[in-house]
Amino acid sequence: MKFFVDTANIDQIQEARALGILDGVTTNPSLMAKEGITGQDNIYEHYANICDIVNGPVSAEVISTDFDGIVQEGRELASIRSNIYVKVPMIKEGVKAIKQLSDEGIRINCTLVFSSAQALLAAKAGAAIVSPFIGRVDDTGHDGVQLIEQIVQIFDTYGYETEVLAASVRSPLHIPQTAQAGADIATCPFQTINDLFYHPLTDIGLEKFLNDYKKVNG
Repeated sequence: MKFFVDTANIDQIQEARALGILDGVTTNPSLMAKEGITGQDNIYEHYANICDIVNGPVSAEVISTDFDGIVQEGRELASIRSNIYVKVPMIKEGVKAIKQLSDEGIRINCTLVFSSAQALLAAKAGAAIVSPFIGRVDDTGHDGVQLIEQIVQIFDTYGYETEVLAASVRSPLHIPQTAQAGADIATCPFQTINDLFYHPLTDIGLEKFLNDYKKVNG
């Protein structure tokens, strides 16, 4: 499974790359605002800076909600760097734009997916990636990981090459669960990825090994 970091913070992206586990980045307007990046020119420049760090997909989200606006904005975002994937919301106008942009060779990440039916529509329209928000699905009393399983099964049954990206990952436990469910990608805050390194038994075992070494070697 690929690991994407969900951030617009350059330091976090560089640290994830240094760890050797970074496959891509997802961003959105909220994450840009969190870093104090405002204004279209500055946002586009920031996307370019991220793309220059990452040897993999970088998802850049449109803010338009009408067909013409999404298509125009999608073309602009895709022109920033060759590894840009345009994030388009799962709405009727968005699906129409996904078809148009994907026919032009622009790779699309369909975001805000909350059902297997929505994922199927996005795949049929040509999306390269669909992003089910599993944490938000859990908030409604349903099972986000089960949604991943359903989408993966549908795509496998009908031979869709669209990748399934587990978004809204909120805990380290979500990552192995979505991997077991067949997700191609998990995107999450850098801290969630960082938490995967730690286990109390690892700390206890390492401390014991080091103490034993000191007893023998002074």
